[in-house]
Amino acid sequence: MNVQSKPSKFIKGATGDWEVVIGMEVHAQVSSQSKLFSGASTAFGGAPNSHVSLVDAAMPGMLPVINEECVRQAVRTGLGLNAQINLRSVFDRKNYFYPDLPQGYQISQYKQPVVGEGEVTVDLADGEAVTIGIERLHLEQDAGKSLHDRHPSSSYVDLNRSGVALMEIVSKPDLRSSEEAKAFLTKLRSIMRYLGTCDGNMDEGSLRADVNVSVRRPGEPLGTRCEIKNVNSIRFIGQAIEHEARRQIDIIEDGGTIVQETRLFDPNKGETRSMRSKEEAHDYRYFPDPDLLPLELTADAVAALKAKLPELPDEKKVRFVRDFALSPYDAGQLVAERETADYFETVAKGRDAKLAANWVINELFGRLNKEGQTIATSPVSAAQLGGLIELISDKTISGKIAKDLFEILWTQGGDPRALVASLGMAQVTDLGAIGAIVDDLIAQNPDKVTQAKANPKAMMWFVGQAMKSSGGKASPQAVNDLLKSKLGL
Repeated sequence: MNVQSKPSKFIKGATGDWEVVIGMEVHAQVSSQSKLFSGASTAFGGAPNSHVSLVDAAMPGMLPVINEECVRQAVRTGLGLNAQINLRSVFDRKNYFYPDLPQGYQISQYKQPVVGEGEVTVDLADGEAVTIGIERLHLEQDAGKSLHDRHPSSSYVDLNRSGVALMEIVSKPDLRSSEEAKAFLTKLRSIMRYLGTCDGNMDEGSLRADVNVSVRRPGEPLGTRCEIKNVNSIRFIGQAIEHEARRQIDIIEDGGTIVQETRLFDPNKGETRSMRSKEEAHDYRYFPDPDLLPLELTADAVAALKAKLPELPDEKKVRFVRDFALSPYDAGQLVAERETADYFETVAKGRDAKLAANWVINELFGRLNKEGQTIATSPVSAAQLGGLIELISDKTISGKIAKDLFEILWTQGGDPRALVASLGMAQVTDLGAIGAIVDDLIAQNPDKVTQAKANPKAMMWFVGQAMKSSGGKASPQAVNDLLKSKLGL
């Protein structure tokens, strides 16, 4: 598929417009208790070399045994990507030598992966939806980790990660901007978190991406690409793409040519630098692993996994728009993380869903971001926020008082209705009490009365003053109605 950018996505160069073409290889650590071919633990944060079996350390005579759960997780991820599940796949040896690869090869999949072509639909901030093709998903072992900062003249090797199952998800070169690339990885992470197949914790290295970037004149053939290795944050991916695209454009416009190479992104400098050229690239000499039989699945086993898939973000978004009458944008924000969607559903159940969405997106998300918290650590529970929504809906409190109540719930906790009662926060709906305030304002401000009669919008001054006099407790609706009556509007 030859995806053509919108002109708005073109990059302006000194000699005209350029189009960036991006493909991604995402490495996602499979959520499983043990490694791909051994029983060693996959827990993060263990002491160096504390989660290493004889297989992971490549001791002589040790043979790999496939972890069935890792295969199931790969298939479930493939199903979540609307991808072809290959009932027969083969594990290959990818040969290269590095200190943190004790076998001298990595067990991976090459020509016959477990998952074939699929696609992911990505929603962008401007409301556009783009579909990104998936080329393949294959299973492979992770390597260990070389540590260069523990000793002035020696490097250390930690094999805890060695043999951990990875899913390598390869996109087609369908991405056309840094924003699309960031949105694609965000959506991919969301799908895998919904499925429970990868925790997506980029700070722990369980989700990383290699990014292939090239540039071309709009409508021309693909340019020479450079690969940026192991970018471990969505923000850095955006920065790396923008820098690399601009670097390539500047070289071509200056009369140079792009050399196909592997590059690294330096987040401190915000730039990419050369790691190795194509001439230095490895010949991996793939061949089928002689210790592992081809992996054969049955159609029934795949169908059983598909039947038990949870509701995924796209399906949930459609349901939220349909059942809760939300805008696609609001629904998209609420379904981005499974925990957020579950929280919202609890708040909205049997209540005003639009009001609930506004409070979750604006008040709750805003406060969580400000305080560096997540839905999981929110001081205000879904039940408490639901109680606050009920108090607004039944006009016990006004929107202004609701914000004061939210602050109390955030800092002190408690039952919303009980707090309103004990702290005297309920709206004043007694027309006699409100009428006295309104009569006093009208008597003291004859000039404002004249203005309001000439221009009904000027009545809002009286509304504001009445609310202020009542300490924000007067019912805004009652104030409006009384003013209209007494001013003859």
